[in-house]
Amino acid sequence: MSNRLFQSMLHQMRDVVDRTIGVIDESGTVIACTDLGGIGEIVPVNFSSLITAQGNVSYDGRLYRAFGAHAHPEYAVFVDGDDDVSKNYIGVLCVSLAGIKQFYDEKYDRSNFVKNIILDNILPGDIYLKARELHFNNEASRVVLLIRLSERTDVSVYDVLQSLFPDKTKDFVINISETDIALVKEVKSDVEGKDLEKLASSICDSLSADYGTHSLVGIGTTVVGVRELARSFKEAQVALEVGKVFDTEKNIVSYDHLGIARLIYQLPTTLCEMFLKEIFEVGSIDSLDQETLFTIQKFFENNLNVSETSRKLFVHRNTLVYRLEKIKKLTGLDLREFDDAIVFKVALMVKKYLDANPVKY
Repeated sequence: MSNRLFQSMLHQMRDVVDRTIGVIDESGTVIACTDLGGIGEIVPVNFSSLITAQGNVSYDGRLYRAFGAHAHPEYAVFVDGDDDVSKNYIGVLCVSLAGIKQFYDEKYDRSNFVKNIILDNILPGDIYLKARELHFNNEASRVVLLIRLSERTDVSVYDVLQSLFPDKTKDFVINISETDIALVKEVKSDVEGKDLEKLASSICDSLSADYGTHSLVGIGTTVVGVRELARSFKEAQVALEVGKVFDTEKNIVSYDHLGIARLIYQLPTTLCEMFLKEIFEVGSIDSLDQETLFTIQKFFENNLNVSETSRKLFVHRNTLVYRLEKIKKLTGLDLREFDDAIVFKVALMVKKYLDANPVKY
């Protein structure tokens, strides 16, 4: 917030308010005042006590009241005198200056601008107008990383991320909810997916090693143009949700690497249920025990190679063949046949998706 704007407002009020009025910042420094000689003066008032009071505080013949952000006011207004007239003046001044500050922040704060874009809280036609007002580089390549905390923590992860990415002209750290924080990062146009995953890994490692906070990171696709940031953000959200269903062991999930899981996630549940009923007899897929499912998983991991799978499972080749025949008898699908294996793989993922019932964006 510009001190000049406060000074301009107070200057206009000088002829209406017949007392000295001014504004101090958190350090107690007078940053605007109708008495120009008072600008720069340090007021020995405890700013924390002004915040705690949540109302008027009388000190040394003046009334003070904090205003600004609800969670942490950044300024206080003062009026000479502590009578009823001063109380009326300070009430009106506090409301007026707080409103001016909010308007200024909403109009000129880039971080708030980016937040409104990714949350779809701004009309498409206003995006480019605001971008020009803020001198926001519309040609830069950017990507959205969504950091999700596995549990609430006393550590201010927002502040930690701000310290990791201090360049506020290029990188924006945005609070989404109690557990989600978005990082909108400017990157090179030819940035590779592995580089973004390294960046995400460094964030997770820093939060874990230094603060004991476990986190997950979803990575959207790299986009050009400020308007496309909303898409990258939604992709990061989808990456986390799909990863929660299909890649539970990973703490970093990239939208570009979701593969067929992304397709399944976009299907209506009714269509998925219909698919399972057409492929399997009722209850047949549920009749597979954990040992059988583990065998199937290893068989897929080893590219349908019977010899290699049996070696990895430490079982005789004939034992594995027996298990595959058992699966064929239960489901009607022979996993040694490529087409049947594809159908079975998709069916298992669809079943997993239905059981998880994830939140869609």
